[in-house]
Amino acid sequence: MNPNITLNVLKQPIVPCSFDPLTGYFRDGCCKTDESDFGSHLVCAVVTDEFLKFSVQRGNDLTTPRPEYRFPGLLVGDQWCLCINRWLEALEAGCAPKIKLESTNVKALEIVSLELLKEYSVDLV
Repeated sequence: MNPNITLNVLKQPIVPCSFDPLTGYFRDGCCKTDESDFGSHLVCAVVTDEFLKFSVQRGNDLTTPRPEYRFPGLLVGDQWCLCINRWLEALEAGCAPKIKLESTNVKALEIVSLELLKEYSVDLV
C-alpha cells in the first residue's frame, strides 16, 4: 500500500466525507490529519439538529457561516469532519451523530474502538 494514502477505519483508502460543504482540516473534502491538527478532525459525521445544538452549548457554533475560514455553516444532514473528542462528548451526552466509516480516518481507532464506531455507522448494511 502506498504510504501517502490515508486509510479509513476499515483499513481501506479513505473516501471523501463532503465537498459541499467542503470539509476536512485541510478543506480537501477528507478527514485527513497531521501533527498541526490539534483537534484531530477524524470522524465523518452526518450532523443532526440535536448535535448542532449540543455543539453550540459546548462553545462551537457550527451553524453560523464564517467565510473568513471558508466555513459555510452546517445544516442538518450535512457531512462534516468532526474532532474525535467532540464526537465522544456528544456520545456521552446522548447526541452523537451517525458517521460514515469509509470516510472516518483510521487514526480514530487510537481513541475509540471499531465496534463502537460501527454502532453509529450509516454505511454498514
